[in-house]
Amino acid sequence: MTLQTFVALLLGGVVTGAFGALLGLGGGVFLIPFLVLVLGLPMHQAIATSIVAVIATSSAGAAINLERRTVNMRLGMLLEIATVLGAIAGGVTANLLDGGVLRKLFSALLLIVALFMIRRASNKGKEVIHHDGILPGSFRDEASGQDITYTVKHIPGVLGVSFVAGNVSGLLGIGGGIFKVPAMNMISGIPIKAATATSNFMIGVTAAASAFIYFAHGHLHPLIGASAALGVLGGSLLGVTLSRKIHSRAITWIFAGVMLAMAIELLLRQ
Repeated sequence: MTLQTFVALLLGGVVTGAFGALLGLGGGVFLIPFLVLVLGLPMHQAIATSIVAVIATSSAGAAINLERRTVNMRLGMLLEIATVLGAIAGGVTANLLDGGVLRKLFSALLLIVALFMIRRASNKGKEVIHHDGILPGSFRDEASGQDITYTVKHIPGVLGVSFVAGNVSGLLGIGGGIFKVPAMNMISGIPIKAATATSNFMIGVTAAASAFIYFAHGHLHPLIGASAALGVLGGSLLGVTLSRKIHSRAITWIFAGVMLAMAIELLLRQ
């Protein structure tokens, strides 16, 4: 690996890690297009590298979120059972598909993520927080200065979504937060900040469950994976720190457009 490639991986990791942490989606959504379109890595190798980077993203964000008490530990550990099973199934399935199929699947996923981000940015209504479920949680909302308490509803439905999220994580190398965060927020009725923090806590374990499968098939290049993970780790720390000060709605609109462009590029690429 050349010095130029190392610097590109480091800088690309910082940028994708920072925005991944800001949006609560994990860095894989942004890192895979960068690795494929800019550095020209094969799709399977890009996914394997992204999985290692997702572990770094989770490690950085989870430490800070646990300190802030925004992570619902009991809910996260429960949902992780279904997520890990899905991740292992996705990792096995991915090695039965060629790079072109994976590229099309990922471009479709990017379109879904972009639409979700647009909907999230357009939603100006007040969150509905439930107090009649189980697994209670509470945290201090630093932006509003309020203490938020809530309970979790409809856990079986979120368990099903978590299995799908884990499968997507193992199949496409992302953290699965694009499914788990809205599921926890809309199905279980927990605040979006708690949903994001809990998802970020889980994605590292999810990624680790499928990482060994890609390594066993020779898709993980140690130097490339370590360089990208180092950049993503620094970017994630920066993103979590800046999340207190930067309004996410503007960033969400910008990256929704960027992801739409990436999805079209990946779909049209031969």
